[in-house]
Amino acid sequence: MSGWNYILDGHKPVPCPDIVKWGRWFENADRQVAATDVGDITVSTVFLALDHNFTSNGPPVLFETMVFGGKFDGETLRCSTWEQAEKQHQQVVALVIDNAPPTAKDDGKKVRKLKL
Repeated sequence: MSGWNYILDGHKPVPCPDIVKWGRWFENADRQVAATDVGDITVSTVFLALDHNFTSNGPPVLFETMVFGGKFDGETLRCSTWEQAEKQHQQVVALVIDNAPPTAKDDGKKVRKLKL
């Protein structure tokens, strides 16, 4: 592990040992990878900017996908890269759609991709 704090250079996480620089970046950064509404359920994927791998093994864990509402409310998955985060987001959205009430599945207007 090269440090706890990371910033994004495009979609690439870069260690940022300077806490002041990191804080300034964090304050205004667009850290959202994707957000999708399925009826009243939201799936959100963000760049955490802090390494959540609290062991010395493996890559940094920097992205998080979380479900708000519905059967999977509070479910959280984490990964290391932007590309993994995009894939993870799509997989969770598919899971939510497959388990959503029929009105959310059948009404195309209720599935709204906010960002990807």
